[in-house]
Amino acid sequence: MAKRRPAVVVLHGPNLNLLGEREPQVYGTTTLAEIDRDLRARARAAGVDLRAAQSNHEGALIDAIQRARKTSDVLIINPGGYGHTSVALRDAVAAAGLPTIEVHLSNPAARERFRHHSLLAGVCVGQVAGFGAASYRLALEGALDILAQKGRLPA
Repeated sequence: MAKRRPAVVVLHGPNLNLLGEREPQVYGTTTLAEIDRDLRARARAAGVDLRAAQSNHEGALIDAIQRARKTSDVLIINPGGYGHTSVALRDAVAAAGLPTIEVHLSNPAARERFRHHSLLAGVCVGQVAGFGAASYRLALEGALDILAQKGRLPA
């Protein structure tokens, strides 16, 4: 049986479909399509499959996390506001058993007090926050490092 290529799933939570338009002073002017395009190109160059999806719906994100258990090696997630409120999303990440990297474009610790705590942080291997669109690229580099440590990157 042929071994599948290493794979990373990137999930974008609520309101991230509005990147480039929504509060550019906070989230920048890069669109979600541009972020996904750049991530796919970097992953492809490393010999890794990358799938990305966005949803404004908590249940759809949970379904995607559950699917990723069977198809992926690493999960990158920007939970948006759900990171501060969703026990269900946290539980899905924990149940998936995948190394997970939490991403935020802005630095939640430098924003409103209610953003200072992430419910997902305790079930993630790491967080990248505050670097705008580059936060995703940095998270992907972390994911590639995880794959390399597991011997899953192509030679």
